[in-house]
Amino acid sequence: MKTITTALLATGLSAMACAEETAQTAVVSAPASQRIAVAGSQHPLPGPEQFFSGRARIDPLYSVNDNVNASGAYVTFEPGARSAWHTHPKGQYLVVTAGVGLTQEWGKPAQQIKPGDVVWCPPGIKHWHGAGLFTALTHIAVTPSDTDGKNVDWMEKVDETQYSAAQTAARNTVVEVSTK
Repeated sequence: MKTITTALLATGLSAMACAEETAQTAVVSAPASQRIAVAGSQHPLPGPEQFFSGRARIDPLYSVNDNVNASGAYVTFEPGARSAWHTHPKGQYLVVTAGVGLTQEWGKPAQQIKPGDVVWCPPGIKHWHGAGLFTALTHIAVTPSDTDGKNVDWMEKVDETQYSAAQTAARNTVVEVSTK
């Protein structure tokens, strides 16, 4: 099991920590005020091969600060791309913004996710998420950190057999909607 520290989102990317340190240094001398991270001003990063299958892109949005103990990023998965199995010590929200994809908890069938869906991944629950076989997926990942700065524990990759079974399970899953 691999451990990644906080300022690194759920992807373990040290470049984001460097960018955040630079941004915080610029703000320290200024009085408290709104700060705008201009769209396109932060460099996108590839999803590290050890934590992703296929091509994933991480666009950092914000990092942990003195007031908010969570980081956020757009994560885009090309068709067939997915994260490895992992857990979060404080949980994670995924807000699907584009495309169609999958998420799966260990021991449960995969579920299809699409724009407008919000997925809550509870603390310590082993799961993965990513694109469909023929569709890309983009979500905003909002990931809190624990007191040690850790926000994810990476595990083994989702193999092709698991991914294929997830595709089948998601097609066959009927979501019940309560009318009460």
